[in-house]
Amino acid sequence: MSEKILLGKVGAVYGIKGWVKIHTFTEDPQAIFDYSPWSLKLGGKEQAVDIVDWRKHNNGLIAKLAGIDDRDQAQRFVGAEIHVDAALLPDLPEGEFYWRDLMGMQVVTDKGYDLGQVTDIMETGANDVLVVKANRNDGFGKKERLIPYVFDQVILSVDGKTKQICVDWDPGF
Repeated sequence: MSEKILLGKVGAVYGIKGWVKIHTFTEDPQAIFDYSPWSLKLGGKEQAVDIVDWRKHNNGLIAKLAGIDDRDQAQRFVGAEIHVDAALLPDLPEGEFYWRDLMGMQVVTDKGYDLGQVTDIMETGANDVLVVKANRNDGFGKKERLIPYVFDQVILSVDGKTKQICVDWDPGF
């Protein structure tokens, strides 16, 4: 079974002909429509769907799912997560990573102090921020650190093979 990647969510129903609003997590919002089929997950159930049509609407996106022709049918998918097969995602250039690749990596300072493990990533608008869960025996009493994902200033290197991120960061902060 291949890995599935979360790319967005189905929002509210739009109109009476089975269209739904789409909330996308892709960097370019319209890129979510480059991947097909979608696997919609809701309440422990999963269903593969194809997109018949889509368009911009105000500041968002709406889509027409294959076989969904009225508002009541579309309502069943409101809140569903949109997943796609990871193999559909393009390979990234050397030195670039998908967020999912950073999850679980160990974060160490350039002086060798182990800060903990990446458990989440937040998008702030200015730059992404790594949420790093500290080790139980953290000498600075930290449970969690928020570390800006800013290359050359904070992030010195990311090694996908060893699953380690080296940072210039004060462990007491």
